[in-house]
Amino acid sequence: MSKKALYLLGIAITIILGTFLYLKFCCNCTMKTPAVDTEKVSTVVAQDDTSVPFILNGSGIDYHTNDNLKFLKNSFAVVLPVSDSVSIGVQNLKTFLIANPKQKITITGYATSDETNTTAAENLGLARANEIKKYFVSQGIAEAQLNTKGEVIDKWKTIKDTLIGPAEYTFDAPEAAPAVTDEWVILKEKINGDPLILHFNTNKSSDHLTAAEEQKVADLVKYMEHVKKAVILVVGHSDNVGNRDSNVTLGQKRAEFSKNYLSKKGIDGNRITTESKGPDEPIGENTTAEGKATNRRTVITIK
Repeated sequence: MSKKALYLLGIAITIILGTFLYLKFCCNCTMKTPAVDTEKVSTVVAQDDTSVPFILNGSGIDYHTNDNLKFLKNSFAVVLPVSDSVSIGVQNLKTFLIANPKQKITITGYATSDETNTTAAENLGLARANEIKKYFVSQGIAEAQLNTKGEVIDKWKTIKDTLIGPAEYTFDAPEAAPAVTDEWVILKEKINGDPLILHFNTNKSSDHLTAAEEQKVADLVKYMEHVKKAVILVVGHSDNVGNRDSNVTLGQKRAEFSKNYLSKKGIDGNRITTESKGPDEPIGENTTAEGKATNRRTVITIK
């Protein structure tokens, strides 16, 4: 090959290589618009995901999380698994309803007018409310404390083919109970309605009580002295730090500590039963120090 041909070939290769490198490394430097568009799209999605929060708000309970139960369009079944934050809310509701056995809530399920109802229920909203009720019952909530109804509306918050939290929870006014004149029945209701709860450090117990807690202990002692067949139940709880077996054991130790404390106050230890729920029934969020501290407790009631 002649020198002139080699020279021309070198020039051609240089031009091709330079064009390739320019397209690869320089052109993208001037394309700023897609980055702005991506940021805008991301912001919109974030707002959509949190627009229908899961709310439990009644006298004595106030729980709010931006996550929620979900349903596929035209379906009555709750999408599983349920998020941790919603599960914690349901457990809080369970604890609240156990402490307030006369309290009932109404679950109102919603469906949109363009959805098809293939269930035997009056409408798809009612079918969804009934499924939420079944889920709550599976988590330990008493069925008798749950009512349901359904409504069909024009639209609901939907992401693709998924409806986000098409339900609301209304805390019904408790039914008026007949007047109670028996002093000991009244005292038992007082004890169990606002039970003595003892809190603990991470792996330690403390018997330093507030004045209100001391009064609750005095009520327990008074009741047990006069109602000879009564039995006290002490349930120990923990946060979720560590493995479950260790936390169940720790909850039992806390229950035993509380039993010994009550025995020192004059209550026969043979009339005190203990058990542990470990980390299974949190009343606070285990993602915060305050929530974990709330979960490290024993709850003391009359059986």
